[in-house]
Amino acid sequence: MSKGYDRPWFKFWPKTVTKTLDYPSVPLFEFVETSARRYPDKTAILYYGKSITYSELLDSIERFATFLNRKGIQKGDRVALYLQNSPHFVISYFGTMRANGIVVPLNPMLTENELEYILNDSGCKTVVTTAELFPRISNVAKKLGMDIVCGHLSDYLPENPELNVPDFMKMKMEVEDAIDWKDSLSERDPPEILVTQEDLALIPYTAGTTGLPKGCMHTHYTIIANVLSSVYWMNLTPAAVHLAVLPFFHVTGMVHSMLAPIYVGAEIVLLTRWDRETAIQAIEKYGCTHWINITTMVVDLLSDPNIAKRDLSSLIIVGGGGAPMPKAVAEKLEELFGIKFMEGYGLTETISQTHFNPPERPKLQCLGIPDFGVDALIIDVESGKVLGPGEQGELVVRGPEIFKGYWNKPEETEKAFIEIDGKRYFRTGDLCYMDEEGYFFIVDRIKRMINRSGFKVWPAEVEAILYKHPAIKEVCVIGVPDERVIEEVKAFVVLKPEFKGKVKEEDIMAWAKTQMAAYKYPRKIAFVDDLPKSGAGKILWRVLQEREKRGG
Repeated sequence: MSKGYDRPWFKFWPKTVTKTLDYPSVPLFEFVETSARRYPDKTAILYYGKSITYSELLDSIERFATFLNRKGIQKGDRVALYLQNSPHFVISYFGTMRANGIVVPLNPMLTENELEYILNDSGCKTVVTTAELFPRISNVAKKLGMDIVCGHLSDYLPENPELNVPDFMKMKMEVEDAIDWKDSLSERDPPEILVTQEDLALIPYTAGTTGLPKGCMHTHYTIIANVLSSVYWMNLTPAAVHLAVLPFFHVTGMVHSMLAPIYVGAEIVLLTRWDRETAIQAIEKYGCTHWINITTMVVDLLSDPNIAKRDLSSLIIVGGGGAPMPKAVAEKLEELFGIKFMEGYGLTETISQTHFNPPERPKLQCLGIPDFGVDALIIDVESGKVLGPGEQGELVVRGPEIFKGYWNKPEETEKAFIEIDGKRYFRTGDLCYMDEEGYFFIVDRIKRMINRSGFKVWPAEVEAILYKHPAIKEVCVIGVPDERVIEEVKAFVVLKPEFKGKVKEEDIMAWAKTQMAAYKYPRKIAFVDDLPKSGAGKILWRVLQEREKRGG
């Protein structure tokens, strides 16, 4: 810890947990093996009424590992998961690691161009997907010479589902030039275990300040450290029932809704997509105790006009991150159900949380306090000087869950860290402050980034795509406040003279929708005659941002 710097958060540390943890020296997939030995006949995953026990889950994982091994996957090879939440994700995730491989999870909303960049950068040899996503990935995979394993969401649906199932999940679609998911589970003879806790296990991609995705290298150890933090902070037990609606490709959903419950042998009630009524049904029917989410899900849930009449009494923990929880929403949650929303903070580089709010003493719109083994400082952005309580600066963190660096990007890795008193801290890029009690609060983002429903949107990336439109001369993208999605993507567009009066805002929007992921394309377009610029000709995006804050 930095010299002469007080850690006041220890005064409010949860009474029921130790201040440090010891981590097992095992690969991550041993979580499943251990739970399968302890609770072989217990439900691990409940998928719209279909139960998959821990012994059945382990069997499928080892079968998938056998398949990968026979396809030539060796230690250190990368396997991409282009999947929505489904049993396929859990099986292929652990199966890849059991085959000594590295998982590269992909956002299902990515476009072909975005997929090609990540798959090419990571060097994946195989991709696992399901039929509804197959058309978007097939051409890219073929171009890169990758094997495709394709299943159907209906593979694991019961004959008579107990919850509402969207029609697209029931369909059996024909796919060509792909290995059928069921064929990948035909044999069980997993390879020798060659990995240790220090080997790479996962490369989730995050966007950089330039808008180009960057792969964050996580070992079995960094992931295990964060999973155990989640387990012990929230006092998870095998009796817990997790409502899993956050996408597993995202580190928050992965750690809190998949890995943590599997570690303790708890039950996962798995939904492929967020649907308010289905989520409420699941809580009522299965007695869900834990629900980790993003703010917009809670806002949607509480907007149900009949929510006060629903039975959510089984819930013990409701929490999440992605954006501060609006005070009015948190108060309504507590008023109706007696639950204090527990906010946290983390990044892809930290494999989810570095900060949690103490369950018995949370603060609203607060990141919380550093969790097990994490040291956090606020520093001056320019000088690197450590600042005191109440002073705003960049949040830097160090701890067991910090990533090992960016894949194939040593220079970016070097820039991401700073040495303070001989210790290496990760620079989060977030402007924060710490109060007198050691609770941390976010003020703004130092980097130019838009937070749309918890997804990071980088203006430079969106602008680069918009510039491909033949009618656009200049463009500047910013984020504008939005009650529903936190921040909406807005593009200020200067049209080329020959297109003025011929192209409409909705034309640009419709085109953009086909060029980038659904959460990235601008829902707001404003045609302007010119953009504010500096003397050097640089577009002054901050000027536009300030105008929007003042109401245009």
